[in-house]
Amino acid sequence: MLLLQQMLVLLIYMMLGLFGAKKGVLNSQSAKTFSWMVINAANPALIILPTMNKQTQLSGRQVAEALTLAGIVYVVLIILAYAVTRIMKIPQEERSLYQLMLIFNNIAFMGFPIVEAAYGSDALLYAALFTLPFSLLIYTYGIFLIAQGKEKIQLRNIWNIGVAAVLIAIAMLVIHPNVPKVIITALTGISNLTGPLSMIVIGISLSQMRLRELFCDVRLLVFSAIKLLVIPIIGTLAIVQVLDNELLCRVCMIMLGTPAASMVVMLAQTYDGDFELASRGIALTTLLSVATIPLVSAIVF
Repeated sequence: MLLLQQMLVLLIYMMLGLFGAKKGVLNSQSAKTFSWMVINAANPALIILPTMNKQTQLSGRQVAEALTLAGIVYVVLIILAYAVTRIMKIPQEERSLYQLMLIFNNIAFMGFPIVEAAYGSDALLYAALFTLPFSLLIYTYGIFLIAQGKEKIQLRNIWNIGVAAVLIAIAMLVIHPNVPKVIITALTGISNLTGPLSMIVIGISLSQMRLRELFCDVRLLVFSAIKLLVIPIIGTLAIVQVLDNELLCRVCMIMLGTPAASMVVMLAQTYDGDFELASRGIALTTLLSVATIPLVSAIVF
């Protein structure tokens, strides 16, 4: 029930963005501004804060366990993406985008707010650790896919503020510094912007699409069902059998169940991919995830 309530809260934020865009109050420039604030301020604060105010109780072994699981999950998703796009007989020119949408989830914009609200600060740090393999792969394997092997992989692009925030959080767990209350208060306020602003941005993007046409794309609907229901359910059930850590299992379920990452659209724009297809896929999986994430949780747990 708590998870469903949190998804409904995020839906309200999303509808606020949609309404504001329809009224002409918000636009693509607003979305760009809000995205910058989330990526460069709110999300990093959300990652670091639990370790600064000593709310988290994760041990070094648990952090290593989460990183190992995250790495395994991405390896499996890469294999599944290759198989699913061929089983579904996706046209050759669209396969790379479908693979990207299946592998890379919106773990920061949607995953972090859901995890933090539903499961607390320890769970949030677990979720943050998933950004390490995400960043490593999106800027290497992701570019390789979308550019059809024509683009050189720039390893320096792997370093970004999200990865830096995770590394700082891990360092905080080891050092246990005494952080001034004023900094903690400021970070708390900034981190609270993550959920509202990220969903408002998604709402603004939805305003530029015809939702009726979106839900008539049979191939995209089947793909969304596989991504948002089949993989999270089967994947979480398998993880529960081998991992004796319920909190990490729940976090992994959210990570698997979140919609396609908005980063896929950015890659499509940069490397001349099908920008429209990527936008439709992200919009559809985002809308459906409001219902599928609580459904998956109810089935698995």
